[in-house]
This record gives sequence, C-alpha cells and structure tokens, in this order.
Amino acid sequence: MGIIVGIDVGGSMTKIAGVRDGKIIAPAMTRATDPTASLYGAFGKFTSENGIALSDIDRLMITGVGSAFAGDEIYALPVTHVTEFVAIGRGGSRLSGLSRALVVSMGTGTALVYHENGKSLHLGGTGVGGGTLVGLAGKLLGTTDVKTIEELADRGDSSLVDLSVNDMTEKEIGPTLPGGMTASNFGKIRELASKEDIAAGLLNMIYETVCVAAILAARQKGVTDIVLTGRLSALESAKKAFSKLGGTFGFNFVMPENSEYATVIGAALTYFDEEGAGK
Repeated sequence: MGIIVGIDVGGSMTKIAGVRDGKIIAPAMTRATDPTASLYGAFGKFTSENGIALSDIDRLMITGVGSAFAGDEIYALPVTHVTEFVAIGRGGSRLSGLSRALVVSMGTGTALVYHENGKSLHLGGTGVGGGTLVGLAGKLLGTTDVKTIEELADRGDSSLVDLSVNDMTEKEIGPTLPGGMTASNFGKIRELASKEDIAAGLLNMIYETVCVAAILAARQKGVTDIVLTGRLSALESAKKAFSKLGGTFGFNFVMPENSEYATVIGAALTYFDEEGAGK
C-alpha cells in the first residue's frame, strides 16, 4: 500500500502528515492565510522535503474548516473529506494510546470530543483558544508570536492580574475551590501590571477556561482521562498548567508526543476505519 496523506486546513494553520504501513511520516505545518494557497503549499512542501512522488500516494484525507475549498481531486489524486471531530477523536486516541477518553483540540478555538472504541462524539466546545491568545496579545502586548508570548509569561506573575479566592475571603469555601484558585481572570489588573504579568494572565485565562470546559464534559461521560491536542497543547506552559489543574481536580491530562498534529494524523488514519468518510 502507498502513503495516505492527511491535510488539516485550519483557521490559522494548515497541517499535513502521512501514514505508511501504520507509521506516521513527518508531520509539518504552514501558516494559513489563504486556504487554497496554504493547502497546495503545504502539500508541495511535504512531498518535496520527504522525497515523495505523487505515484507514492494512494489518497488524500482532508479535514478542517478550510477543507471545503478542496475538490474531489488534487493533482489527480483522489480526495476524501473527513469530519473534523472524527479526525480529532481518532488522532487523540492513537497518539495517547487510550481507547476511551475525552479529546480536547486547542486550535483557533477549542473542541471537545468523546472517543470510545473507535467512535467519536462531538460534545461541544468554546471559542476560547489559540485565536483568543493571538488576538488579545496583539492588542495588549504588541506581538502575535506564540513563543514570544510564552517567553513573556515565563517572566510574569498571573497573581498580579488575576483575582483569587484568597483575595476575596479568608474563609475556606470547600475542597473543590481551593483558596489559590482564580475567582476572576484579570479581576485585579492595575495600570502598573507589566507585559509579562499580562502575558501570564492571558495564558492562565485560556488554560483555566479550557480546563473547566473539559472537566465538565469528561464528568458527563464518566471519564478521567483527558487528551490535550492542538497547537497550544505543545507549549511547556500548557503542560505545567494542566498538570497542576489535573491534580487539583482529580483528572489525568495527557499531552502525547506530536499532540499538535493529532487532527491531521487522525484524518489520515480514518482511511483505515469504518468511521471515516469512505474510500
């Protein structure tokens, strides 16, 4: 069998990966300004850098919000359109090794998908995600580079902008709401707050919002394993934050290798599943 190529045309990034003989080939990403140009650019870069000829490829599996711009063929190769939530669940399950889990895709926004034994169910999501971070950071910090934002946050202190439970009362509220937990994101920001503190507050707000949404969805399905995927899941700050939050609330947040490519890998893998869009 030849290579099955997955392409995820998202709101801000296009990602691509291949699967051959059950092994994942060189996942990569490019910025998505124009969906069509980004799709063809990512495909050309992937084949060129990996020495892959068109004759080596059996099928393209395409997903994401920009996938509608792709037809039924690209360079005479057959295209299958994959439901994004199916790809999220399939990719998160494969990378984590878990057959039953809540898979969270932290992309431009955040999607929550319950995956069990090869079946995926979209439970909902939130508009808070990478797009929120980049948009607000552009206005508040003067940068839209995620790595730069994270570097600023590493030198900042979110407690200088966020209002905690301890800031409001000395009384113990209960085991589910420790005193150090945030009561209001940016609830005590002052004019003297530094860019570093604001950056830390932005990341904290996004991580906490995603965490709460994920925990509520996981409780609905009776699972404690939550797989984090998408670009934000690859940040070191995310790993630290979710490890702490998971310990606080009794949930196991898993951030597998190549987590930022879970959806595109899942799209490629659906070729082999009955759940896929067909062959």
